[in-house]
Amino acid sequence: MSTTPAGTASPGIEQFGYTQELKRTLTFSDLMIYGLIFMVPIAPFAIFGGVFHDSGGMAPLAYIVALFAMMFSANSYAQMAQAFPMSGSVYTYVGRGIGKPVGFVAGWMILLDYLLIPCLLYLAAAIAMNGIIPDLPVWVWLVAFVVLNTVINYMGIQFTAKVNKIMLVLELVVLAIFLVVGLVALAQGKGRGFSFDAFFNSSTFSLPLLFGAASIAVLSFLGFDGISTLAEENSGSSKSLGRSMIAALAMVGVLFVVQTWVASMLVEDPAGLLENGDPAGTAFYEAAANAGGPFMFVLTAAATAVAWGFANALVAQAATSRLLFAMARDRQLPRFLSKISAKHRVPVNATFVVAIISLVLGIYLTILPDGLVAISALVNFGALTAFLVLNVAVIWWFIFKLKSRRWFVHLVFPLAGVLILASVIYNARTGAQLLGLLWLVVGIAVAAVLYKTGRMGGREVPVTTAAGEPEAVEVK
Repeated sequence: MSTTPAGTASPGIEQFGYTQELKRTLTFSDLMIYGLIFMVPIAPFAIFGGVFHDSGGMAPLAYIVALFAMMFSANSYAQMAQAFPMSGSVYTYVGRGIGKPVGFVAGWMILLDYLLIPCLLYLAAAIAMNGIIPDLPVWVWLVAFVVLNTVINYMGIQFTAKVNKIMLVLELVVLAIFLVVGLVALAQGKGRGFSFDAFFNSSTFSLPLLFGAASIAVLSFLGFDGISTLAEENSGSSKSLGRSMIAALAMVGVLFVVQTWVASMLVEDPAGLLENGDPAGTAFYEAAANAGGPFMFVLTAAATAVAWGFANALVAQAATSRLLFAMARDRQLPRFLSKISAKHRVPVNATFVVAIISLVLGIYLTILPDGLVAISALVNFGALTAFLVLNVAVIWWFIFKLKSRRWFVHLVFPLAGVLILASVIYNARTGAQLLGLLWLVVGIAVAAVLYKTGRMGGREVPVTTAAGEPEAVEVK
């Protein structure tokens, strides 16, 4: 694997008119672990009941559909990361691939994911910890998680990467314990016994039902795209960025399918869960308790709280700060967000802004009975819409602009991603659609203002090869 010395300019940065400011220290394994932590290997613990209910008991199948949608989008991320190896994620890729106004709107939509998901994670974890230790109010736990993660992120991306590895091991240990205990319990006759009904049940199956459930399950996969925000801290080639996304998705997808399959067989009252849903959010923990008693309930609940509120929120805050940094550097957000810490080489102001938003919004949502539901809906809609536009950008840039003949990676895969994502968005809950469309309209209005005032986009530095083609097109 080729590397670039820390602090030096990447071959892919200066050709676009930028100066290398972030520290290049992350390896392929660091990026993959970052993605795994962001997605949380035990993410289904928290939303299993909702996916089970909305899928007609076929939670593993819903996760498979969501995985396919994310895999096609990961291919698009990989292709654009090679063409434009810069921070900014979908905002950068769509802006460069289609046009700056469209890129801004795509970045605006992904902000629903990036800005709100740290708050979502902090709030969910704080509620879980309050359930374990009710003497401490929810807001105290929320403040504690925010402060701890902000300090770690401020210390620099290398320190964050080290913490990520420790947390990943702990999550995988808890998951292994659940799977072993669950499989032993099933072998002993507990639960409903071994069955493949969770993968297909003709009595409840329908495509709208399946895509609707996938719109919830996809929340567990959100975060693989966060790897792309670390493009300017990647010490390897631009190819390693895309490969780390696909590798992380494949690994976590297998874990999601296996754990939801085991949990589905351990659900004590599947008919009741299908009829009434999981308002308390404890369906997975109850399935674990059905296999191993109260200890398994506490273990899986506590692991969820720590994974969401510490490990996942840690990387979410880091990714969000990089997106704000990239947009501010292009004068599409306030300039102060592009400030880099001279000592730690991280976007310091953006990091603190994310912390403040999480604190203020999180504390406010603690007093609303449905605050967590509303913010979850916004996060999903924003991310899925941005992914859909990214797939279109790949087709537009490579097929129409560069006349690529790599039909599968530049046309077939992105087109499949568009179709699956469109189906998932169409079958999402109405509330999510309305709130998401409102945010989209606001984003288009802001883009129009920026365009009219001459602030639409960053620096343009034409760089061509000997053949007269843009150098960034050399994607192999």
